Parts: sequence; structure tokens; C-alpha cells
Amino acid sequence: MKFPKYNNADICKDQILSDNKNKSGIYMWTNLINDKRYIGSSKNLNIRFKQYFNANYLLSNTCMYICRALLKHDYSNFSLTILEYCSVFELLIREKHYWDKYTPEYNIAQEPGAPMSGRTHSEESKIIMSDAKKGTTHSNETKTKISDAMIGSSHSDNTRKIISDTAKKISHPGRFKPGQQRPEGSGIPSQQIEVTDVTNNTTICYDSISEAARALNCNESSIRYILKSNSNKPYKGQYTFKKF
Repeated sequence: MKFPKYNNADICKDQILSDNKNKSGIYMWTNLINDKRYIGSSKNLNIRFKQYFNANYLLSNTCMYICRALLKHDYSNFSLTILEYCSVFELLIREKHYWDKYTPEYNIAQEPGAPMSGRTHSEESKIIMSDAKKGTTHSNETKTKISDAMIGSSHSDNTRKIISDTAKKISHPGRFKPGQQRPEGSGIPSQQIEVTDVTNNTTICYDSISEAARALNCNESSIRYILKSNSNKPYKGQYTFKKF
């Protein structure tokens, strides 16, 4: 069986999302400039690819080489290959098969299912996470480091717009100045959370509870209740949540 290959991830974005709705399988990003690869798996490829095409997600996960590479080199310089569609129960076994076959350079973990194994956070990531925990905007140092990481890259007009819009959100969250009191009725600040899928030991960071709820197709109130109750019981027997 021949599986899809998208030679230009930027141009093929809509097709990638459309083709992979409600499908589980193994995928591979390939940098067309240096031929470095990243192999991953997901029980819902459509949701996973939406995350990759979200600049907020990439900036929140710069500890992952593939996220930094996509930001630096642009989607137009990456191909995306579906290596195999398979059942959820086969994902880790089949992912390991392709790891052994291709030895992907962008993968940090030592083996599938252990995303944090052998991983160390960069100084940029530490600053970003520190700022997030304090509930502050990113420091000038963080912005400079993110900017420096982009130097020398050639982004498409679409990607430049995404990054520009994201930078505005980082610099002006909620359109309030640092230290300025939020006006009454201005709403609740976004709460960044980590969602861990205990069935395959993968963790994804989301910029807000509402973003996590959309990705998991559940109600925000359910997530807020679990966070408030500090329950260790996985939601739907699968997901645990943690503020950061």
C-alpha cells in the first residue's frame, strides 16, 4: 500500500489536514535543506498536524528539535511523509521499526513512548517556561533569542504572517501593558497547561485551557474541574492535566 507524501508542507497544509482526519499512524518530517528527519506517531494525525502548523505550539515547545527546525527553516523546506497508517495499539511498535530504519536526527528521546528521556531544556526554553510560570510576558532576552533563532531562515509569506501575529500576542497578551491592572470585565488570563496521554506517555503543552479542550474535543469546564480538584485520576482514563 502506498502512503501519502507531501513534498512541500507549506503548500500542502490543507491537504495534509484533510487527508488525515480520524487516522492514526506514523509520520516523518524531512528537512529538504539538510536531509535531517523526525519520526513521530499519533492516534489522531489531524490533531497532531494542526499543532505543528500552530506557531504558538512551536514556540512553546522549542525544547523539541523539530519545532526549532520548522521555525528556522520554514514549512516550505520540509516534506511530510505518512510512513504507515496503523491501529493505536501498534503505534509504538511500528514507530520503533521506522526509528531503526531511518535513525531520525531530530528525535530527542531514546525510544518511542519516552518523549522526555535524555532531553535537556535549552536556555531559551528555561526562560520561556520561567516567564510562563510567573504569568509574565516574555522578557526582552527571550524575544532576542527567538529572533536570533530565526536569522538566516527564509520564511514564506504565510509563515511570516503566522510568526508575526504570534509575536504580537507574546508582546501584548490581552493588550495590557506589563504591570497594568486588568480592567474589570476584561476576562480571565489564559492558563498554560500540560496534557499527558498516559496510554502512550506523551506530553503536549497548550497555551490555554480552551486550546487543550478543542484539541481533545472536550469541555473547558471538565479540565478546570480536574485542575481544581487536583485529581490524579486520568480524564476519560487517558489524560492528566498540569498547570505550568
